[in-house]
Amino acid sequence: MVRSWGTASGGRSPARSNLSPSSHGCPGVPKLIQAEPASPVAAASIGVDRFLEDGFALREQLAAFLELAPEALEQRLAASCSDLAALHPGAVDFDPQRVGAFYEETVGTGHLLELAAWHLGSADYIAETLRLQARFARGQVLDFGGGIGSHALAAAALPAVELVWFVDLNPHNRAFVAQRAKQLGLGRRIRVCRDLDDPALPERFDTVVCLDVLEHLPDPAGQLIGFSERMEPDATALLNWYFFKGFKGEYPFHFDEPDLVERFFETLQDRYLELFHPLLITTRAYRLRPGRPR
Repeated sequence: MVRSWGTASGGRSPARSNLSPSSHGCPGVPKLIQAEPASPVAAASIGVDRFLEDGFALREQLAAFLELAPEALEQRLAASCSDLAALHPGAVDFDPQRVGAFYEETVGTGHLLELAAWHLGSADYIAETLRLQARFARGQVLDFGGGIGSHALAAAALPAVELVWFVDLNPHNRAFVAQRAKQLGLGRRIRVCRDLDDPALPERFDTVVCLDVLEHLPDPAGQLIGFSERMEPDATALLNWYFFKGFKGEYPFHFDEPDLVERFFETLQDRYLELFHPLLITTRAYRLRPGRPR
């Protein structure tokens, strides 16, 4: 069975809390949804230029959410990658079947900080992925493992997008993104869910966004199959991956086993056809391979 949860995206992702309205996070949402258009003010202010300026007010929003003074936030951001790595038991002792619990329970708010540091410190790169998303995103958009919500927020402001479905295991990530969306005037354009088993989700998506997530999964090939089964025939998937634990082991939470990586690429080539885009980034665009049974 294909795992259908989303780890938080970002880099190189405590127990369930009342920060999420339910275990799935999408209560009471009807099956077929066309959300209200983004307000002109919100749509105009949530774009690449705004992201490069302040990450969509990321520092201020994160400090308020975590109840940290600005100075304390900067200290936490600087140490966030090493702090997150320290929570991981390492490649030798880590049970792949526990990866979901690691991102849902163990990391707590630590992943918010690590993701924020990554998006703020690599803003030029993230901006390019937002430009790519703007070229392809439309209709019902799945942001799988959406982390701190940079891509979900930007997608929600695009005129061709009907609704963004933000899926992430971590309850703190879900609560933070829901709060960000409301503060930025996009609350009606984003739905926040725990996993792909949520009955509120549409059966098919027009766009799938899965960035910096696949390397965190014990079965990324299975996740590719899961996406293909939920994509409309003309849908686009935006994907990247980094199956590498780092030159100094700084990313112990990444899977890099050769057999796992080989199965991933075999599945990718079997089910997807790459679409050219001119941006010089690692994120790639795909559609389903024609004639391939889903």
